[in-house]
Amino acid sequence: MNSRQRRGIVLLLLSALCAAGAFAGVFAVVHDAESEVGPEVTAYRLRTDVPAYRTLDGGEFERISMPRRWLPVTAVTDLDEVHGKIAVTPLRRGSLLQSDMIVARPALSPGQQEIAIMIDAATGVAGKINPGARVNIYATFDGKDQGQGAKPVSKVIVAGARVMDVGKLTPFDRDRDGGGGATVRRAGDAVPITFALDTKDAQRVAYAESFASHVRLALVAPGGDDGVGSGDRTYTLDGDK
Repeated sequence: MNSRQRRGIVLLLLSALCAAGAFAGVFAVVHDAESEVGPEVTAYRLRTDVPAYRTLDGGEFERISMPRRWLPVTAVTDLDEVHGKIAVTPLRRGSLLQSDMIVARPALSPGQQEIAIMIDAATGVAGKINPGARVNIYATFDGKDQGQGAKPVSKVIVAGARVMDVGKLTPFDRDRDGGGGATVRRAGDAVPITFALDTKDAQRVAYAESFASHVRLALVAPGGDDGVGSGDRTYTLDGDK
């Protein structure tokens, strides 16, 4: 074997060693990447913005896949977890859905029932009433609706009513007695609010919603005393001395 042939063999061996080294390097990189990524799991991302305290709908989320090791431990991986839940903060489009973003909707206590009424956005506590809040429900009645000689009166219909759900702002028309048998239609925006009440309080709210000139809500501070004394439940201007 002459020197040229020996050099050729050496070059072939060096080429084979370089190829083996390159293959080993690629294999190591791929293996390292797989170990970094790991298996993928299902998660959910918001398709649209969701306001706080609104009941969640499964159609508001899209299914995605992402590496398990990159997934937060609080991430929701089963959409059944959102059933009957509400958002505790405003949720933004594109955000990953996590369990600490949602809570269970307030539940009824034994002997209670749900009743929903439309509350005028201008006379309610706009934007400040959320599920779980406590409110005092006030109703004002025109004197002409209470019989001859009656004066306008404001009453606390229910003290400490628990809010179950707050709906969306909705255009709303309401017919009112304009006097002399005439009916006046008053247009505006209203919010459907659902309360958890016993039968008697539900009847009071239903009556006020049907016959009162206005129904207003007064938000009770968390941890505060929502009780109203018997002498403070009814107010007339003549009695304010």
